[in-house]
Amino acid sequence: MNTTPLELENIYDLAFKALSAHGCDQLNANCVATTVTHAERDGSVSHGLFRIPGYVASLKSKKVNGVSRPSNTYLTQNAIRVEGDYGFAPVSIKVGLPELINTTNKHGVGVLTIANTHHFAALWHETEALAENNLIGIACTAYKPSVAPAGAKKPLFGTNPISFAWPRKNKTPVVYDMATSTMAMGEVQVAARDGHKVPFGTGLNKEGEKTDDPSKIANGGVLLTFGDYKGSAIAMMIELLAAGLVGDLFSFEAKEEDNNDGGPARGGEFIMALSPELIAGKNWNEHAEKFFAQMISLDGVRLPGQRRHTNREDKGPRNINSDLIEKIKSLI
Repeated sequence: MNTTPLELENIYDLAFKALSAHGCDQLNANCVATTVTHAERDGSVSHGLFRIPGYVASLKSKKVNGVSRPSNTYLTQNAIRVEGDYGFAPVSIKVGLPELINTTNKHGVGVLTIANTHHFAALWHETEALAENNLIGIACTAYKPSVAPAGAKKPLFGTNPISFAWPRKNKTPVVYDMATSTMAMGEVQVAARDGHKVPFGTGLNKEGEKTDDPSKIANGGVLLTFGDYKGSAIAMMIELLAAGLVGDLFSFEAKEEDNNDGGPARGGEFIMALSPELIAGKNWNEHAEKFFAQMISLDGVRLPGQRRHTNREDKGPRNINSDLIEKIKSLI
């Protein structure tokens, strides 16, 4: 694979120009380009520039509103709903997250439900932002079916990721963001593009047989849940939280509605924030740090999110797939 080094500001400019060229105004293009740049910065390449052609496809098809103006509605004193105006999710998150932070600091618990958006990014952006404000963050979202429930060979679930972040005073937060499938579909697609195999049993081919060929999983095959029935149960929970509770589309409904332009389908997101200061008390941080100290005292253990934060310290260029750069440039 040929790569080209790009500075972070050049990654942002490339994403911003491609989005702007196809109907995004400054607010929408900035939110998405920032999210994409942060993904590349932190090493989450499957959610970085790799996603731009899909974002553009959904703008060209008019499925996504590139000039969206999301708005907040308080359902209760603790529950806020963001009406996404059929735009990209990062715009709704920018609008809703400050209200969620304020609500949680007042009441100890806050819930943000985001409806009528198109989510194509990692979830750690929002949970980490909550943790940086000394709040615990939990977020999940569903997607079009690509994952078979335990015992099945046909997809029903999306990759249905979930993210959790725990704040640490004067330290980077502990954050994980994981698909409930064996791998995120974006990672499978990147492996197929780059000619890499995936662990055997990551998914099934179209004949229903386990395979290590990512192209056979991504084209007519199906991903499996991690941990068999355990991951399947968590994927089901996410469908109910991000669709049933939000009042937006389940994965199978998103498939029925989507125009298959290659961009993100419509759906919802569930975000919960908790204040350890109000719930656990003043010594919440010191108590949790004792636990983290025990974890990292074990050989081979690192705290979730540590690799991304280490990558973030590198302010230099990132090596981007050269063909992808040319493809995005052709869209401008």
